Amino acid sequence: GALGFAQYLPKETFLRSREQIMDIVCMALAGRAAEQVFFGQVTTGASDDLRRVTQMVYSTIKDYGFNSRLGQLAFPENDNSQSLGGDKPYSDSTAEAMDEEARTIVDEAYQRTVDLMMEKKEQVGKVANLLLEQETITHDDMVDLIGKRPFGDKAYDEYVSSRAAVASNDDKDETESSSDDSSLDGDDTSNLTPGLAT
Repeated sequence: GALGFAQYLPKETFLRSREQIMDIVCMALAGRAAEQVFFGQVTTGASDDLRRVTQMVYSTIKDYGFNSRLGQLAFPENDNSQSLGGDKPYSDSTAEAMDEEARTIVDEAYQRTVDLMMEKKEQVGKVANLLLEQETITHDDMVDLIGKRPFGDKAYDEYVSSRAAVASNDDKDETESSSDDSSLDGDDTSNLTPGLAT
């Protein structure tokens, strides 16, 4: 199962590149890679992640045409034909090629993840130690601990940072405070609807 990892994104992305999907695959494999790097063995903890990885990788091959060996073809699942014993829309050799490509893609992604885990072992250790001290850590805790992400995305940063939310609320309070001051002058027009005379 998922052992406590949560990631909340600012918005759903309906279009993704192959590279973006592979980054998500690596993220999903990170728990298992961390077990291998830090403990020298893996556990069953990654079972849900592996199911997700398998689904994503097969989607890149079967649905999105992101595989050079199989080309610009799509073979979406048809639940009705499979449940009724219908034929799949590709040959056994194509199915075998899909399996081989999926295995290769996942193996490469896993190796990339292990390599990254080794390269960032000190930072991962810092995060693990902080998690031993406190049950939940935030994006801001991560920034304080290991620094900002190497690439910027203002919308993402504003969404995940509680500091940005606090700053935004402070700005909002200041604006409301100044508008309250102006209403004391007798010029309160905030309750008027444009175009209506009272």
